[in-house]
Amino acid sequence: MVSRREFLVGAGTLAFLGLSKSAIGKVSLNDLQTTIKGFGPLLPDPDALLDLPAGFSYQIISSLGEKMSDGFTVPDKADGMGCLALGNDRVALVRNHELKPTDLTKAEASIAQHKTPFAFDTNREGVALPGGTSHIIYNLKTHQKEQEYLSLVGTIRNCSGGITPWGSWLTCEETTDTKADGFNQDHGYIFEVPANSKGLIKPEPLKAMGRFNHEAAAVDPRTGIVYLTEDKGDSVFYRFIPNEYGKLHKGGQLQAMVVKGKPQFDSRNWHSKTMPLHQELDVEWIDLDNPESPKDDLRLRGFKQGAALFARGEGIHWGDKELYFCCTNGGKKQLGQVMKYQPSEFEGTNKEAEKPGKISLFVESTSKTLYNFGDNLTVSPNGHLIVCEDQYTDVVDNHLRGVTPEGQVYNFARLVAQTELAGACFSPDGSTLFVNVYSPAKTLVITGPWHQFSG
Repeated sequence: MVSRREFLVGAGTLAFLGLSKSAIGKVSLNDLQTTIKGFGPLLPDPDALLDLPAGFSYQIISSLGEKMSDGFTVPDKADGMGCLALGNDRVALVRNHELKPTDLTKAEASIAQHKTPFAFDTNREGVALPGGTSHIIYNLKTHQKEQEYLSLVGTIRNCSGGITPWGSWLTCEETTDTKADGFNQDHGYIFEVPANSKGLIKPEPLKAMGRFNHEAAAVDPRTGIVYLTEDKGDSVFYRFIPNEYGKLHKGGQLQAMVVKGKPQFDSRNWHSKTMPLHQELDVEWIDLDNPESPKDDLRLRGFKQGAALFARGEGIHWGDKELYFCCTNGGKKQLGQVMKYQPSEFEGTNKEAEKPGKISLFVESTSKTLYNFGDNLTVSPNGHLIVCEDQYTDVVDNHLRGVTPEGQVYNFARLVAQTELAGACFSPDGSTLFVNVYSPAKTLVITGPWHQFSG
């Protein structure tokens, strides 16, 4: 079986190299609405769940309230998700559940009464807090779910995360609740969940990676450096340099990005076009002390030291020698941006200043009909980005949007249900797209002719 890393290099992400030099860079998204067909028009789903192009189909492999292999029921609010190879045609889907303590009142009895020594935190009655992760073991050859079970409990609002090259999922708490808010533990941490775990793990917060309103994580497989987003309107962009490759629990240094020569740079473009499309800006990084941040002020301290501002950093995904992350309400019309970061060949070393990493604006939307509030994202077999929208208006109309290496946006799927799609991720061999319907929670398997993109 092709490994995750081999897929990312071999199935199209090389097409993302050199995007800053693309001729499309000076064209706004508004101008592109009728210039690209993608995989073709979306066909109405007779089951009124997910519209897809001709040739593509979906299968529901998990739904809220269904009994799992461990006797518990599928939790709600399925959010970020990662797909990791297990061998013998099997993959582990590690799925976040963005549940908060008050959601226990609406949970099925098995979760609402769950008491276990493996919970990171509990309520006053000793019941595990409902956030965390669940595993789905799926066979790519038989197209069947083989097992499903809880793998992490006792956390709050596990929003997104990221896979690691060493076979685990980093699940992130999108909260900064503390013991002062009535909990037994402080929250706002990252936890590591091995793909091969057989059930509940003993949670260990990775405190050196910072306590803040986490969203997602991406790991550079070459260096082991972890890049982190923060879902705040005045967020900064973080990286964590581990003391030892693949051993995040052994600590390291948390840093924030600064645009070189432009301290407190504002990438949000809310009031002026500070950051033009595809203009590469050199960056440097500043150390952040006291990463457990009792006052939830990491971003504020970082900004005071010169860190750049980003508009609600959310989904992040590693391509080949570069990464992409969504800024949900960035841009003049606050409809969303996608940023690209190219690390230095000396990333994280004392030679980094000789050839700095570069940040650039890859996408900025000017039309709700084309791209609206991008959240989770991944890379497709043809090298395109697949972005999950999460806008909530009176009538919810969320899509999976494709983005070509030239920055053109097209529709790949439309969710008919009045919620969002989340956790899009591909199987290591590139054959299968997995995605969650947020609530009522469902996990879908999408297959089809990925090679038939028409441009």
